[in-house]
Amino acid sequence: MIPTKATLDGFSMAYQDLPGDGTPWLFVHGVGSSMTTWGDLPQALAGIGRRVISVDLIGHGSSEGGNGDFSLGANASALRDLLDLLEIDQVHLVGHSFGGGVSLQFSYQFPERVRSLVLISSGGLGRDVHVGLRAASLPGSEWFLRAAVSPRVVTALGWSATALSKVGLRHRGISARTLTKLEQLQDEQRLNGFVCTVRSVVGPQGQRVQALDKLGRLRPEDVLIIWGDADSMVPMAHGVTAHELLPGSHFVCVPDAGHHPHDDAPDRVYLELLAHLGRTENERVAHREPPSPYLGERQPHGDTQV
Repeated sequence: MIPTKATLDGFSMAYQDLPGDGTPWLFVHGVGSSMTTWGDLPQALAGIGRRVISVDLIGHGSSEGGNGDFSLGANASALRDLLDLLEIDQVHLVGHSFGGGVSLQFSYQFPERVRSLVLISSGGLGRDVHVGLRAASLPGSEWFLRAAVSPRVVTALGWSATALSKVGLRHRGISARTLTKLEQLQDEQRLNGFVCTVRSVVGPQGQRVQALDKLGRLRPEDVLIIWGDADSMVPMAHGVTAHELLPGSHFVCVPDAGHHPHDDAPDRVYLELLAHLGRTENERVAHREPPSPYLGERQPHGDTQV
C-alpha cells in the first residue's frame, strides 16, 4: 500500500491507515527505519477488525525533515497533530527502539491520548546502547556511514547472510529488513535524518535522554514491554528495570530474538499484542490465525513472561 501524506505544521508526514473499529493501534518505528519495519503485523491486526495506523517519523521513510528538529518532543507533537487531523482521540501506542522513546514522550505530553502503551526494545530506559549508535553521534560520522552503507558493502552483507542460511545459521544483525534499511540510508536525506535523530538522543557516553522518571504517569496495567533476549543494541535489563518500576505491567522476553522481536518472532509479538488488547479493554479477543503467511512461518517461541 502506498503511504498517505499529511501536511503537519509545514512538513509532510507519511502514514498508513488501515480501516477498522475500536481504539486504533498506532505503530512508531525506530531510528533509521520506517513503517515497513512492522512487516505484516499491521495487516494482521487490521484483519481482526481493528484500525491500525503506522507512521514514518520526521526525516524517515517518506516523511520530510521538517525544520530540522528530530527530537523526541518534535516527533511526539507530530504524532499528536496527525491524530488531530484524523480525528482520533486515543490510541494503543506501540513504539520500537527510538519509537519507544517517542511513545514515552507522547505519553508524558499527551497522557489523555494514550489508551495503552507497548514498548518493544525501547530507548529511553537506560544509558547503555550499542557502540555503533554512539559512534554515529560523533562529529563527522556521516562520512563513515556513507561508506558503511555503500552498495558494495550492503551486497557483501547480503552474500554473508545467504551463505549462513545455506548452512542452517541465522545472523540476527543481517536480516532482509536490515539490508533494506541500509539501502535506504544510501539516500542523503534519509542518512541525514538518521544521524540527526541519533544525535538528539545519543552521545559518546550512551543514551542522553531518560524516561524512567516519567513512568509514574502511566497506569502499569496498561503497559506491555517486549524484549529479545539476544538484543545487542539495547540491553534487555532496561526493560526489566522499567517493569520493576511499574508493578502490574507485563514483561515478555522473546527467546533467541534480537533488537527486532517483531521481525525475528512476528507470530509471538502478534499474539502478545492480541493478549494485551484483551487485558486493556477488558474483553476476550477471539483467537484467529494470523491472516498473513509471513506471520505463520515460524513456530511461537517459549512462554517467558513476567
